[in-house]
Amino acid sequence: MTAGPRPVAPSATGWTRSRWFVTLFLTDIWERFSFYGMQAILVLYAAAPADEGGLGLPEATAAALFGVYMAMVFMLALPGGWVGDRILGERRAVIYGGITVAAGHFCMALPPRACTYLGLLLIGLGTGLLKPNMSGLLTRFYGPGQAVQREAGFSVFYMSVQVSALLAPLVTGYLGERVSWHAGFMAAGVGMTLGVIQFAVGARGFGDVGAAPQRPAAREELRTAARRTALCLAAAGALLAVDLAAGTFAIEHVLAGLGLVAFVVPFLGYRSLRRHPRLGADGRARLDGYVRLLLAAALFWMGVGQAGSLLNLFAQDSTDRRLAGFTVPAAWFQSAIPLFILITAPLFAMLWLRLGPRASVRLKFVLGLSFAGAGFWLMSAAAAAAADGERVSPLWLVAVFLLLACGEITLGPVGISAAADAAPAEFRGRVIGLWWLFCALGVAVGSRVVLLIDVLPDWVYYLLLGLTTVAAAAVLALFGRRVARMTAYRTDAPEAPPQDAGKRSGEPGPLTVQGPRGS
Repeated sequence: MTAGPRPVAPSATGWTRSRWFVTLFLTDIWERFSFYGMQAILVLYAAAPADEGGLGLPEATAAALFGVYMAMVFMLALPGGWVGDRILGERRAVIYGGITVAAGHFCMALPPRACTYLGLLLIGLGTGLLKPNMSGLLTRFYGPGQAVQREAGFSVFYMSVQVSALLAPLVTGYLGERVSWHAGFMAAGVGMTLGVIQFAVGARGFGDVGAAPQRPAAREELRTAARRTALCLAAAGALLAVDLAAGTFAIEHVLAGLGLVAFVVPFLGYRSLRRHPRLGADGRARLDGYVRLLLAAALFWMGVGQAGSLLNLFAQDSTDRRLAGFTVPAAWFQSAIPLFILITAPLFAMLWLRLGPRASVRLKFVLGLSFAGAGFWLMSAAAAAAADGERVSPLWLVAVFLLLACGEITLGPVGISAAADAAPAEFRGRVIGLWWLFCALGVAVGSRVVLLIDVLPDWVYYLLLGLTTVAAAAVLALFGRRVARMTAYRTDAPEAPPQDAGKRSGEPGPLTVQGPRGS
């Protein structure tokens, strides 16, 4: 694949001297700046009255729009990764994806309502193309035996995500709420444009890395993909045409249709992988254990995904944001979670090291769900305090975001890491894809659940949301033994040792899968 010498991976102290790493790092920072900046003001813009430059949607519908948009961004990463891997190559996929994202933001900077929905579509498509191929391109600069350097590189990238998530709401939130919503979207587009330009310039030093697809798709594969894509688009277009012809079209219909897609696709993906003939009985048993984590993650994101929608609206409508004569923009509260993640991540890392094997995957998921449940119970108390129309102290919302951040840093990283134990190595990429699909499922379910805010008092809504999350944590703690067994055996070794090998060598023999009847 590479005609010239492969770029050398950086040492622990040599990142700043590696041009390729700096190029990828800055691209990721700008892409995340555009994403989190837009995310911070999207629901506020959608719920703002039309005479104030917003879409004028009811708050529940605005929150549903936000949830469906987030779910689509998660889901589109799968076909986007396939396009980069099989058709474009990672480098062109990153450039085309970045250009599409920037075009979407600039489209949203225009006043017509139709430009908003077209912009959201472009941003979703572009992000789905850019993000997975950025990660894939990063891995290609590391060779065999450089797992430590690769993990360290991804850790630095993770920090870039949090830094962007911290700063972007401050910029776009101020512009959106004090100048105009479209100015906020324009700022996000400018950030993505800068990212594309510096990537295009810096990629000249990449050699042939990422210039071509790793496994070019055969012509028949391309024809099949094109037929399926055309069929899906034709079906969606026909439904839209019927709705328009009947005079019943409403944005809620589109949101419901996209939400239905997000409900169905994760389970189809799981079923397809489970039935793969090369997975084997042990692999299927491990995958069945992992699906319990996937469902728990979906439930987690069903609630925590509302931090950018309902909790954002609560900051705007029910929080006292006056500080020394200055009214803090509501979108600035979206910087709280990444700030708390940056602060608490080292503390949790030290805790896991101290606990060692006692800090199991199941324990971390239980703690993550419990943190989220406690956050929503606290949010219920805040909503009750604001029930009479009074604005409450911002410390309520800050404390809620602290608990949600603790839940995310506890549950999120371990969920992706556990994919290594959920299936043999050849299926690892598809298992990680399942993780993102089920995250999309959770956000999509949340986009439907938020509609209950119109029929339930706010404090009751958050109370039930917290109760559901804590109940899931209890179920996983009491009945999640299959999750614990998931990491107790592996099938991706070249050859399993005989059952008595451990006895002859003095080492423990291999563990086998224990089903409900011990077989």
